[in-house]
Amino acid sequence: MKDKIHPQLHDVTVHCACGSEFQTRSTKKELRVEVCAACHPFFTGKQKVMDTAGRVEKFNRKYAKKEAPVSAEAAPEATEANQ
Repeated sequence: MKDKIHPQLHDVTVHCACGSEFQTRSTKKELRVEVCAACHPFFTGKQKVMDTAGRVEKFNRKYAKKEAPVSAEAAPEATEANQ
C-alpha cells in the first residue's frame, strides 16, 4: 500500500443527545450524534408499525402473481393436436 494517502484513525468517544456514550474509531477527532442505538425507537422497541387502511393487503392483492387457470377441457385438445 502507498504511504501517506490514508487518513489517520483516532479512538473517539461518540456523544449522543440522550446522554449515551460509546467508543469507536473515526477519522474525525470528535463525534456528536442526535440519535443512537440506545434511544432510537426502532432499536428500543417503541416504534409501532401501523397499517392504515389495509395498505399492505392492497399492495399484495395488486401485485400478487396471477396464475393462468388450467381448464380440464383444454388439456385433451392439446394432446389431440400433438398426435
